[in-house]
Amino acid sequence: MRRKPHLLKDPIQERHLFRTRAIVAGVVAVLLLLLLAMRMAFLQVTSHSHFTTLSHNNRVSIQPIAPIRGLIFDRNGVVLAENLPAFSLEIVPERVDDMDATLAAVSTLIEVSQDDRDRFREELKRRRRFEEIPLRFRLTDEEVAAVAVNRHRLPGVEIKSRLARHYPMGPLTSHVVGYVGRISEDELNAIDASNYSATNHIGKVGVERSYEEVLHGTVGYQQVETNARGRILRVLERTLPTPGKNLWLNIDVHAQRAAAEAFGEERGALVAVDPRDGGVVALVSMPGFDPNAFVNGISTKEYRALMNDPDQPLFNRALRGRYPPGSTTKPFVGLAGLESGTIRPEDRIFCPGWYQLKGDDHRYRDWKKHGHGWTDLNKGVVESCDVFFYDLAHKLGIDALSDYLMRFGFGEVTGIDIIGESRGLMPSREWKRRALQQAWYPGETLIAGIGQGFVLATPLQLAANTATLASHGRGLEPRVVREIEDPLESVRTPVVATAREPLPVHSEENWQHIIDAMIEVVHGVRGTARRIAAGITYQVAGKTGTAQVVGIAQDAKYVEEELEKRLRDHALFLGFAPADRPQLAVSVIVENGGSGGAVASPVARRVMDAYILGNREAITHE
Repeated sequence: MRRKPHLLKDPIQERHLFRTRAIVAGVVAVLLLLLLAMRMAFLQVTSHSHFTTLSHNNRVSIQPIAPIRGLIFDRNGVVLAENLPAFSLEIVPERVDDMDATLAAVSTLIEVSQDDRDRFREELKRRRRFEEIPLRFRLTDEEVAAVAVNRHRLPGVEIKSRLARHYPMGPLTSHVVGYVGRISEDELNAIDASNYSATNHIGKVGVERSYEEVLHGTVGYQQVETNARGRILRVLERTLPTPGKNLWLNIDVHAQRAAAEAFGEERGALVAVDPRDGGVVALVSMPGFDPNAFVNGISTKEYRALMNDPDQPLFNRALRGRYPPGSTTKPFVGLAGLESGTIRPEDRIFCPGWYQLKGDDHRYRDWKKHGHGWTDLNKGVVESCDVFFYDLAHKLGIDALSDYLMRFGFGEVTGIDIIGESRGLMPSREWKRRALQQAWYPGETLIAGIGQGFVLATPLQLAANTATLASHGRGLEPRVVREIEDPLESVRTPVVATAREPLPVHSEENWQHIIDAMIEVVHGVRGTARRIAAGITYQVAGKTGTAQVVGIAQDAKYVEEELEKRLRDHALFLGFAPADRPQLAVSVIVENGGSGGAVASPVARRVMDAYILGNREAITHE
């Protein structure tokens, strides 16, 4: 039997297969469309806010806005620190493909020193790449124009108008006002970096450093729309910064200038304090320096010249200089003798020109070769008899002497509102044992009684201690800042000086006896500072002093003209005026000046005239 041949095509089966495939493809397509629709709904509806934010961030950036630094005025409203507009060239690293090429291109347009490059490289390591880093400050109009016309080929390079710190008084107030400078890496780690995100400068010394938090203010922010090259198209939102507060100082620029002019070319320091409120009326360290050179980074050459200058213009002698106070301590030692009952005002000793301890061959000389003869306390202060105070110190003993003078403030910081004050030194038996591992010798007590030997004090301490003496034991911590002003509300808040622990007063007569002797130092016919009394219209209580720089052999004679200038004695003076109602307590030291009465006291007189009389020209007195 023959089989039927097999059909090559089966139309019915093929139609069934095609229909099945079409249905499957349609279902898959519908499912894919549904998934796509669901995804679109998720992206455009459910996640709308999220992706809107992402898109918004792609075109909007947040930039910090630097606050305006507070101004600094003297007590009369004279500007001591201000902010002046200036142009700077800044670079945003993340917008620069080749930094070396960009720096080279900029250098062909304006001058960029090696110091500028080095500072920029250091900042580049510390700052985030989206932050603007200054390369040059204080561009001239010509330099701004040169960069502006080439802006299209310098991506990431910007010309910014900023406020730059300026000190109109220059060296005159350099040591008290201080200056701002570029923020160092150590400072950046110590401060609130977010609040300084738009700030390149910070206070370095003086009031600028001590009141940094008050002067700086609070940073602001703005949202800006930028194009692909980073250029700002518009500002979308802005939170304004809070400006720093203004400071009104107790400093009187006229008194400050009178002191500087009185010093002339001499080195030294002067501090003047108002005993009534503790206000520092003048704080001068000579020579000074130009603080404006430090604001935007002083060159290595200039800084090295200042550091190597033998006159040490960067050293704040008023706060940090430690000098033997010499005979200026005698009123305090005399008061210690009276208040302790060790001596009475009428007690006398004979001064042959030297003093000798029992069993000791060494003679402690008086400054007057043939001596002062019979001397009581008043004469001892007025004529500055060393022998009288050798004897008084020996009777008191170093422990009682040290204890009483430390209550005045010798050997202690004053608590002034400027960082960097040095502590003086008032030696004691215990101090020497602890510091030098040595015993105390009786002869050292004698030397301490005339402010020599181990005794050291800063001009600031001497002024503060004199103010305490003028106030009969009521002392105040010196204050440079008088008021803090809110620039938004124009409200000033006084800075009140803290009272120091008062000295016990056993007898007002004892205090007045010392003050009367100090008045005679200036106004008496034998007073060591009598030359400044000529033509004076108010009464001054003062004391001169001379501090040895080099030792002189016992039998040798001190001849000032034979010594090199820097080996001569320091000249000192302290005093207060008017004596009956003190308005000003002053201490002066003229390094290697020689005589306190001839050199240091005239400086104090000019400052007293400038402040007490309001004599702005501070008449010169010979």
